[in-house]
Amino acid sequence: MLTLDGTVGYPGGAERLRVLLLENIHPDAVARLTKDGYQVETASRAFDEDELAEKIGGVHLLGIRSSTGVTERILDAAPDLLAVGAFCIGVNQVDLAAASRRGIAVFNAPFSNTRSVVELALAEIIALTRRLTDKSTQMHAGLWDKSAVGSHEVRGRRLGIVGYGNIGGQLSVLAESLGMTVHFYDTADKLALGNARRCGTMEELLEISDVVTLHVDGRPGNSGLFGAAEFAAMRPGSIFLNLSRGFVVDHGALRAEIESGRLAGAAVDVFPAEPRSRGEEFTSELRGLQNVILTPHVGGSTEEAQQDIGEFVAGKLHDYVAAGTTSLSVNLPGVALPTTPGTHRLVHLHRNVPGVLATINQVLAEHHVNIESQLLGTRDELGYVLTDVAAPYTAGMLASLNDLDVTVRLRTLAPGTP
Repeated sequence: MLTLDGTVGYPGGAERLRVLLLENIHPDAVARLTKDGYQVETASRAFDEDELAEKIGGVHLLGIRSSTGVTERILDAAPDLLAVGAFCIGVNQVDLAAASRRGIAVFNAPFSNTRSVVELALAEIIALTRRLTDKSTQMHAGLWDKSAVGSHEVRGRRLGIVGYGNIGGQLSVLAESLGMTVHFYDTADKLALGNARRCGTMEELLEISDVVTLHVDGRPGNSGLFGAAEFAAMRPGSIFLNLSRGFVVDHGALRAEIESGRLAGAAVDVFPAEPRSRGEEFTSELRGLQNVILTPHVGGSTEEAQQDIGEFVAGKLHDYVAAGTTSLSVNLPGVALPTTPGTHRLVHLHRNVPGVLATINQVLAEHHVNIESQLLGTRDELGYVLTDVAAPYTAGMLASLNDLDVTVRLRTLAPGTP
């Protein structure tokens, strides 16, 4: 039996829990959650705020990708919501602070599509350096132009990576294997892989790179990161890629650099405003430019990546429901406590102030409940503790824990919980 907030029970476990998966999430996620007993509803497109607010009542787990926003209004309309799964890397489409205040866990897939994004970046670097897009367009128009003018090998060229996280690091290794010299810039202290060289400033990187590629995260501080001044600092004839976030680049400034001929080419996979579903018109000031590759946010859109993301995030959601496990949650403290057979688990999310653990244990002692195992984790303003007890819960004990002024959310997991 699963109990939420110490008051509402769901006899039989997961079969009474509703899951809503939007934006054509991979069938493996549906299969995994259905097999675990959840009631799964799917949609192939994103929902706008009005539609999602209407649909989310009674939903316990929500799965989205990058186009569906989970705002405070949505969370207010979802009193039963336990967790949100972002079946992608970015989570800037979710109001994380509002989710945390309500005790709603948020999970994403930080590693699953890394290889797919890296391979697209490499393919675009080669295509732009060889001007393959222009050659292909000319051939389709019936023009035979067998010329080496403006076409180069990537071997020996200098790649500048802005953002040296999971994607930037893997790109660094593979680009070096192609014979490129790699430089990177990151605001965090990152270990250089292979022979990559760290730049002290982004300006230093721009001055020396033949190819500049952005792989930064979606934090608000990165908005407008790359504009006219940064493009002006790039080497004439260099190439620019953005496969990270649409709002980090000034597209008007990029268009001016391409039209003037200062930049030899560009590839862009993400845009400040993107259509919500397939078939909608795409508008951008980058359309129609020579040697510019535009792709519809498909950096991680390979069958392999989407299958892995589906399995990974679905597994995280189930582990959270079943055992309270928050490993790799983007907003809650990461806690994973091995289950002890025959015990009942208390899941307590609270404000991170001194003495909470002692208070919880005092409540348990007052109700003559012995602790079998326990683990506490804290993160910023939140604390999260898993406690396994041998005795069944009592209404008085749960009420005492729920009534603590620091309690954000209390759940109970009994033997036999999915």
